[in-house]
Amino acid sequence: MPPKSAAPTAKEASPLRVVQAAIQSRQFAPVYYLHGDDDYLKDAAIRDLLQAAIDPSTRDFNLEQRRGADLDGESVASLLTTPPMLAECRAVVLRDVTGLKKAARAQLDKYLQRPASDTLLLLVSPAGTKADSALVDAGVSLEFAPLTPERVRRWITHHAGTALQVDIADDAAQLLQQAVGNDLHLLAAELDKCASYVLGAHDAAGTGTASEGTRAVIDVDSVSAVVGVRRGETVTDLLDAVARHDAKTAVNLVGHVLGQPKVNAVQVVMMLATQAFALRFGRARRDAGIPTQRLPQEYFAFLKETGGYPGRPWGEAASAWTKATEGWSADACERALGLLLEADMALKDTRVSTEEQLLTSLVLALCATRTRRAA
Repeated sequence: MPPKSAAPTAKEASPLRVVQAAIQSRQFAPVYYLHGDDDYLKDAAIRDLLQAAIDPSTRDFNLEQRRGADLDGESVASLLTTPPMLAECRAVVLRDVTGLKKAARAQLDKYLQRPASDTLLLLVSPAGTKADSALVDAGVSLEFAPLTPERVRRWITHHAGTALQVDIADDAAQLLQQAVGNDLHLLAAELDKCASYVLGAHDAAGTGTASEGTRAVIDVDSVSAVVGVRRGETVTDLLDAVARHDAKTAVNLVGHVLGQPKVNAVQVVMMLATQAFALRFGRARRDAGIPTQRLPQEYFAFLKETGGYPGRPWGEAASAWTKATEGWSADACERALGLLLEADMALKDTRVSTEEQLLTSLVLALCATRTRRAA
């Protein structure tokens, strides 16, 4: 079905909902501009739009995917004016669109004044680039911002159930997020491994298949076996140990945390810094007379305003910090921030020490702030 002119979409509308609405109604705008810092969600939206709009039997003839920097003006003109072959619609995906040279961009701008009704044009800017205001106004603008940690947790459950046809226990989703973080590419890869693991065990046990009414379940043990992390040994466990000044537990966790995939000392220091800033904020709110029971809401507002990455969903971080606030004075928070700055600088000089040694020294010093305050 050829793209049809879509009604103007409010800029605050969820891009995922806009895409799903277009697919369900089978009415596509001639031009979509996909931008923002989450490339995984952009790629998923492109895949879904193409699958819905382009006849699979003629896909080889009616789908062009190119990069802006590789095109000149003549190439862009040819791409955008070629009619569909043996179908009602063709699609053009133009990635890194802001990398178009002057002549190529001129051809694109000319086309955007009167886009073809039988072409679906998807313009894509990569993560880390500023949105092009002219392209935002030229078509349906879809900004894919990174999901909040809370939404990532829901995404894990949704992706497991829909894309992989398995269920995942809540505590398993929590452990997976704690171990892998919020990168959807990495989470999707680890979820795929976990699904294969439990589906193999499911079939071997003869407990049936999803089509027979039962589904395999990814549990905590499955995540531990596949990802190589156990409950109580994640980066958030390390953060909590430091927050409660538990030096013994924190030191024992350093090696486990740094041994996990995609975790390094710089990331841990950044999360510890977010925690230290938050505790400084919480201490100031308590000193201003805010009651303890109000702190979770205060911490949530702090995270929403600063966009800090606490290594877990904001609600969980707010709850953990509320419990730890009374153990931190304003002076202790300031000393912690100084120690974190020194550690960050030291990590940039690899001649000084190993990451594990530096992080061990850091957590010992952070945990000692309670002793120093009491003295």
